[in-house]
Amino acid sequence: MKVKIMNRVYQMGPAEYQKLLKIASGQVPFGIYAIEKKGYAELRCDRCRSISQLKELVRRFKAGGFRVLANKGDSR
Repeated sequence: MKVKIMNRVYQMGPAEYQKLLKIASGQVPFGIYAIEKKGYAELRCDRCRSISQLKELVRRFKAGGFRVLANKGDSR
């Protein structure tokens, strides 16, 4: 699987990627931390201020064919 982190692309196995996702999830308490397509993933740090903003971002990525991984924690 190819994983884009910032401006670099890394090749890694599924187990290693799952560990990385766990870490990334903890870094973004309210927002999108990763998007995935078949064989490709991108770690992101899209922090949102409202649930409406989060939903809009999720819709945009899903329209592009991505699976979106987000945290909907404390919206303040």
